[in-house]
Amino acid sequence: MTNRFTKLASQVALASALFTLSGLAAAADTIKIGVSGPFTGGSSSMGVSMRDGVRLAVDEINKSGGVIGRQLQIIERDDEAKNERGVQIAQEMINKEKVAATVGFINSGVALAAQRFYQEAKIPVMNNVATASVITHQFDDQPENYIFRNAAHDSIQAPMMVEEAITRRNFKKVAILADSTNYGQLGRADLEKALELKGIKAVAVEKFNIKDVDMTPQLLKAKAAGAEAVLTYAIGPELAQIANGMTKLGWKVPMVGSWTLSMANFIDNAGPGGEGARMPQTFIQEPTTPKRQSFIIAYLKTFNPKNARIDSPVSAAQGYDSVYLLAAAIKQANSVDGSKIRAALEDLKTPVDGVVTTYNKPFTAKDHDAITANIPVIGEVKGQRVVYAYEADLKKASEVRVKDVNAKGALAIKK
Repeated sequence: MTNRFTKLASQVALASALFTLSGLAAAADTIKIGVSGPFTGGSSSMGVSMRDGVRLAVDEINKSGGVIGRQLQIIERDDEAKNERGVQIAQEMINKEKVAATVGFINSGVALAAQRFYQEAKIPVMNNVATASVITHQFDDQPENYIFRNAAHDSIQAPMMVEEAITRRNFKKVAILADSTNYGQLGRADLEKALELKGIKAVAVEKFNIKDVDMTPQLLKAKAAGAEAVLTYAIGPELAQIANGMTKLGWKVPMVGSWTLSMANFIDNAGPGGEGARMPQTFIQEPTTPKRQSFIIAYLKTFNPKNARIDSPVSAAQGYDSVYLLAAAIKQANSVDGSKIRAALEDLKTPVDGVVTTYNKPFTAKDHDAITANIPVIGEVKGQRVVYAYEADLKKASEVRVKDVNAKGALAIKK
């Protein structure tokens, strides 16, 4: 009897051990992709939309069999738009979660603080929203660069804003209002460079802080200086305070800003005061191609956003595309080794059909930005959503704009 119980106990222990090992093997068989962004707070319109775009892409890829025979597993962390939190998350992703790559970063300051740890660990990062021009050049002095991006950087956006205000709309006097974050101040510097190339100096350059609710002092200075338009570079709900402040003062001049003017928290909080605001966009929520149509339908069905409007369409589309770019690189490399994924990204053999564009050779060893100046268009807030500002762009929207390294319009990036 004792022998029978001993034998049974041994069998149970063996089965338990095998089950544990199989569970560990299953976990090991997934490919972990980190997702870092602000899922709460003032930047959450962008962060949540980006995360949901990532989730949608991962779900599609996994249902199609995964990558190199393995399922993708996303490890999500809320960086709260805080540099120090981004650094903590990067260390956790690398040392505890053992991610193969990371996508995300909304806030440029967080990206610049955190991505150095991925660089040291030789783990690729796909910045899918953060736009500071320097982001992909932070490690140009090193033999290998693990930082990539599929968003339109500020050296593209700032000249587009100036072109819109000065050339297309013929304003002679403009004011700049930028927040005090890395994003706001780096963007402000790019705006001043772009204006200088047109022989123009802003009549007022004003700064404000995150969570400021009264822009009256800054707006009064811009008004007194005779500004005919206000150029904005900011990341959060404070943008609505600019529009609301102008309404309060009875001083309504056009707002032309960076892409963040397309966020739901600007459009909803500014209300009628936000109508007519214009900004560069890599994606506008219109089913202008079969890929965009399928993406919009799937996103709305899966996440059911209010009023059938994606909170931050640009963030969602670029989040979605960033996963497909990484998946293509992992497939080509046939490996989750960071160095091999980086090398594959720099020489992708097969085009990736994305929402924003078709990525055909999007990166090289010396060029880690997938978006060039010919791809974005100008959007406009109209009827509480973003539409194409120009009919000509809408008519041509079914023609996918692809990367052109010779495209004119971008500022030279100081490396």
